[in-house]
Amino acid sequence: MTRVNELVKREIGNYLSQRYGSETVRWTITSVSVAPDLRNATVAYSVVGDDLCAREAQQFFRKHAGEIRGVVSKYVVLKYSPKLEFVRDHGIERGNRVMEILEGLNNGDDENPLPKKV
Repeated sequence: MTRVNELVKREIGNYLSQRYGSETVRWTITSVSVAPDLRNATVAYSVVGDDLCAREAQQFFRKHAGEIRGVVSKYVVLKYSPKLEFVRDHGIERGNRVMEILEGLNNGDDENPLPKKV
């Protein structure tokens, strides 16, 4: 399944960059998880930017999920063409926040202190 997940991820990324390059430059497909029965797939994406960018990405993926599914099924031949569900991946944002906190601690910056235990 790992190989199928990576193939689907690669094809979605390639299609987005070729067909919608300037629109999707702030979005990254971080992972794909295809169900064992090959009928459904969860596609995680991350967004660089504010909440407006995230809403735009959500609307885009909701609108174009069928089109993306069709393109993926052309290049990744499976018994079934999985229905794609796009979900936002907050992992990169959380990692960036942790790095900001650590950097602030290293610099002695109290602007973003860690929450105090009560």
